[in-house]
Amino acid sequence: MSESISTRLPHSVLLQLKRWNTPTIYNGWEQITGLDAAAPVTNLEETRDFMPQMGSMVGYAVTLVIEPSKQEHKTSNPAAWSEYRDYVAQQPGPKIVVVQDLDKPAVIGSFWGEVNANVHRSLGCVGAIVDGAIRDVDEMTNAGFKALARRLCVGHAHGTPVRWGCELKAFGTLVKPGQLIHADKHGFIAIPPEDESRLLEASIQMDVNECETVIAAARSSFGKSSEETRQSINRAAQHFGQRAQEQFGKAGEH
Repeated sequence: MSESISTRLPHSVLLQLKRWNTPTIYNGWEQITGLDAAAPVTNLEETRDFMPQMGSMVGYAVTLVIEPSKQEHKTSNPAAWSEYRDYVAQQPGPKIVVVQDLDKPAVIGSFWGEVNANVHRSLGCVGAIVDGAIRDVDEMTNAGFKALARRLCVGHAHGTPVRWGCELKAFGTLVKPGQLIHADKHGFIAIPPEDESRLLEASIQMDVNECETVIAAARSSFGKSSEETRQSINRAAQHFGQRAQEQFGKAGEH
């Protein structure tokens, strides 16, 4: 098992990050990171949010690999369940369980349902990102446990922990244990540790920039000609870029 990333933000900062959608968090991350804006830190494949009414979720990754098609996993390590739960319980929260299903692209069974949602919620987990299936979606929602997944399914097959606390790929994206995850109906972003400390400030600043420049210009177009509107938006976009350059040394997206 690989070691978890040790950096943790104050819970008050995580609560504020949760107030924003994931694209807004990406916009802030883009300005502070040393990586390219196209770096594979967001899901490269489509996710489905089965509890969009719960809004965003924020937490640190605990990782799990499953293979529900293989019965031998149940006998190869009879202590797997208790060892896996020990691992989850020992990690500081809030936590998001990121799951790689080795049966992909097939869906044979679900590790998730009413029982595991309640168990993981009691261990400090707020949700899961599952590159496979979930079931008992209403009961999971009732437990306050949010999930992004590929699809729903009926059975659990041989759903048992195979490996945990390891690097894995979910929806085409590499995720390491302990990475800060922000997720909602749009997908997820796995924040590089070096970008955590400035993430909230940058996300807020970029949102303010948009609201006070380009969006404001576009929303105030009533009664103007198309040429006046175009010129106003161009000026606002230039102002947006200047502010982003002053704040972050980058010109932003507009």
